[in-house]
Amino acid sequence: MGGHESPGAVKSVETLLAIVETLQEHDGGRVVDVADRVGVSKSTAHRHLSTLRAHRLVTKRDGVYQLGFRFLDIGGYVREQNPVYKRIKPTLRDIAEETGEFVGFLVEQDGLGVYLYSEMGSEGVQNDVRIGRHVHLHQSAAGKAILGFLPRERARAIVDDHGLPARTPETVTDRETLFEELDGVRERGYAYARGDHTEGLWAVGVPVHDQDDDVVGGIVVAGPTHRMRGEWFDESLPDYLKGTVKEFELNISFS
Repeated sequence: MGGHESPGAVKSVETLLAIVETLQEHDGGRVVDVADRVGVSKSTAHRHLSTLRAHRLVTKRDGVYQLGFRFLDIGGYVREQNPVYKRIKPTLRDIAEETGEFVGFLVEQDGLGVYLYSEMGSEGVQNDVRIGRHVHLHQSAAGKAILGFLPRERARAIVDDHGLPARTPETVTDRETLFEELDGVRERGYAYARGDHTEGLWAVGVPVHDQDDDVVGGIVVAGPTHRMRGEWFDESLPDYLKGTVKEFELNISFS
């Protein structure tokens, strides 16, 4: 919802979606809580919650409404429709085993990044990446890898639409600085994030291309700064990722 009504939106649908989002953001709530957060009457909130419950999209226990597992079913279906998702999972497992770090697969949809899959290596550090979570592309190494290999006109349109909000003090928020960085990403074939998304975590991201050489996602390997240093971070890890992804791309081209 983003706190505003979209042009041409159906008001009742906007309200319904706002209720879903507030239940997610606040880990559920009673009718009065939902009404206050969304800015509607209690009767309106109750009607919408009852409709969602009738379709098994929310559950109710002791007067508290929470999102239901049907969203998991819907989300799983959506993820399965991505043509790269199932095929890239073994590659991500191999990367996690080889590096010992957190590995994620990010795709772009409507100008934002969405995590479709992740693996945790033997020394991987827990973070707030959740499957289905949306992130600004400029805030992550995988996102910058995607931006760097999108047509420049498309990348500029994404920045125009979504801006460059800071997530940490290290996030690039200047347009000119970002596009200079993206020039380097395209030239060398990978992107860096030095605390851009999560303070204390550095990452390398590489783009994934399809048979038509269109960028269809990005892979990120992230770890704590004391491990992501020196020759490993500057050369060995990027070279390994580029080679691994190139092998994956060749496999899907001839299958």
